[in-house]
Amino acid sequence: MILPRGRRGAIEGLTDSKLLTPVRREAIYEEIVQRAEAWSAIVIPCHDVDRIGVHRCNITGMRRALAALERRPAYVLSDGFKVPGLEVPSLAVIKGDQVAACVAAASVVAKVTRDRIMVELHERFPAYGFDVHKGYATREHSAALAEHGPCPEHRFSFVNVGRALRKNGVGEEIGDQPVLEIPGEEGARA
Repeated sequence: MILPRGRRGAIEGLTDSKLLTPVRREAIYEEIVQRAEAWSAIVIPCHDVDRIGVHRCNITGMRRALAALERRPAYVLSDGFKVPGLEVPSLAVIKGDQVAACVAAASVVAKVTRDRIMVELHERFPAYGFDVHKGYATREHSAALAEHGPCPEHRFSFVNVGRALRKNGVGEEIGDQPVLEIPGEEGARA
């Protein structure tokens, strides 16, 4: 996310995406994508999360987002953790989405992108309520997992999904690590 310098880049009410209502987040998203000098949003498939883990996917996603920008920034700020291997200087900023406009804008774009994906997933898999919980574990989602088992878009390496698989008699235990069959993979440890 590259915002214009000074007042041209100022967006009223921009803050950490989790602190905004869905309606306000959508409105701010539209303003961000109109004002940004460059932005990109990268989607990492669930099977990659299962294969290499959430943190490595976050790092990979940030590198890909930087590479996808129409222009290269002079400096990169990241939210909370360092992103090694960047070709430009960078700094990890604790609570970056609350103190740096570019990081807050990136968090809004990421959250809105994910929420839209979850609404689309709800159309394909309505039993799970993806349009309501947006990918966060809730009692209702846990109940749907227990009743229906996971769909192909679930992250099979996540504990609650693995638990639902084992309850439905899928997967096996090796020590305390379940081995789950993941579409397109020979198997992966959860």
